This record gives sequence, C-alpha cells and structure tokens, in this order.
Amino acid sequence: MIDLQDPGRIKGGPDDTRVLLSGSFVHDGLCVSQVELRLYKERTDKKLGLFSLITSYVETDSGPIEMLYDEGFRGESALEDAAVFVAENLGVSGLVLRSAIALRERG
Repeated sequence: MIDLQDPGRIKGGPDDTRVLLSGSFVHDGLCVSQVELRLYKERTDKKLGLFSLITSYVETDSGPIEMLYDEGFRGESALEDAAVFVAENLGVSGLVLRSAIALRERG
C-alpha cells in the first residue's frame, strides 16, 4: 500500500535507501520483516538545492506500506540525516506504529 496524496511521486523507484531494521519481529500484532527510509530526488533549485521526498517503507505480514516521512530542500545528506534522527530520537517503533495504524484504517 502506498499512503501518499500523489503516489506518482514515487514512480520509478527510490534514488537511495537506508535499511533501519531487517529481521522479523512482532509489533502490536503485526509481523514486521524490514523497515527502511527511501529517498526520491524530485528537483534541484539553483538557490535552495535538492528537493527531496523521503518515505518510510515497512514490510509486514499484511503487505508492505510506504508513507511520507519528510520532504523539502534538505540538502545532499537528507536521507542520512533522517536515518540518524529516527535512530536517535523517534525510534523505528514510531515508524512501525504509524504503518500499523494506516494498514488498519485501510484494511
């Protein structure tokens, strides 16, 4: 499932990915096998630089879900910065919980 207002924005696959977790675990009744962040480079502005779309991708026993994580002019290290932020602050469980809620609402 793709949970974006415009799913066409991620057509063609990501430009880069960061795997945050690989291996099975159960969270809130959902079996999760992989969690990653995906970077889609959308455009470059001469003054502001690269405009990036970053999504979270969670592979579950109910199917995969890809959701908006962040977007904007975040620079060349946008994906790495987001991965560090998730690891140090938000936690992977926060991404999994958002995904579980979205899957239940759409299910």
